[in-house]
Amino acid sequence: MTSEYPLTTAPDGSTLTSLEQARRIATICEEKLATDVSILDMREVCDYTDYFVLATGQNVRQTKSISDEVYGILKQEQGVTPRATSGLPEASWIVADYLDLVLHVFTPETRAFYRLEDLWDDVPKLALAG
Repeated sequence: MTSEYPLTTAPDGSTLTSLEQARRIATICEEKLATDVSILDMREVCDYTDYFVLATGQNVRQTKSISDEVYGILKQEQGVTPRATSGLPEASWIVADYLDLVLHVFTPETRAFYRLEDLWDDVPKLALAG
């Protein structure tokens, strides 16, 4: 996987790299009031995706709402849907696989328990805006 190639083509013909797509998803999460939103650059340590986008909702209703919002906006703007989604209906940890990036939406307790940032502390954490 590489962010040099376009991940998506929008209806207007514009394209987004996987990094631009990760930042777009991070922005959508923040607009839905997610906290602790971060992007991890997984390219050097992972062969199935380029980036992880991590976000926290305050409860299971908010995690589902964040995930649904990302799904709806990406489908509307770019015709993109995740290849696979897991964690529903429990919604304490929702994972949406968009191939070149993977979205993780957690409740605070689940994020604190699994501590993905600590597990992947050797990868760069990227700025949300370019």
